[in-house]
Amino acid sequence: MKLYNSIGPNPRVVRMFMAEKGIDLPMEEVDIMAGVNRQSDYLQLNPSGQCPALELDDGGVLAEITVICEYLEDRHPEPALIGATAEEKAETRMWTRRIDLNICEPMANGFRYSTGLKMFQGRMRCIPQAADDLKAAAQDKLQWLDQQMAGKSFIVGERLTLADILLFGFIDFFAGVDQPIDQSLANITAWHGRMQARPSATA
Repeated sequence: MKLYNSIGPNPRVVRMFMAEKGIDLPMEEVDIMAGVNRQSDYLQLNPSGQCPALELDDGGVLAEITVICEYLEDRHPEPALIGATAEEKAETRMWTRRIDLNICEPMANGFRYSTGLKMFQGRMRCIPQAADDLKAAAQDKLQWLDQQMAGKSFIVGERLTLADILLFGFIDFFAGVDQPIDQSLANITAWHGRMQARPSATA
């Protein structure tokens, strides 16, 4: 297998997931700043034109970070980062979906439509007038999540999951761009510190 890697939060989520599992794969760097991911060679590999992508041993290609992580979990079930039981898997998937749709997507699009507009305006339909509201929507859900995390070490309780890795990859990246972590969110702030201290955070 080979991972097509690049800068940005999406590949980092997969790299951190792999690091937590002790999976080491060869990587090929894709220069998304230069738009290599939008050129024909890469589009033949991944028609969505996004990174990362995972090339399988049989030549097939998987894209979308949650799908890649689920595949790696199936291939390497220990340690379980999605779940060891049907109940654990369902709980992780529920929280991963909530975080993806309600925090990561509006946060990412808020960036693409504002600070990242110069890079993205020629690659996708951008809505600059929506940027501030999208960023605010992500912050609203982070406030909600902060309340849900009271008394918990991780998003689903005391076990690290894909939901944590997904959220960390995005809020840590965008905190360094134009969406800082609200320090009044005590539970999120403490959780972020715990995640940042994990060796996998450097992946």
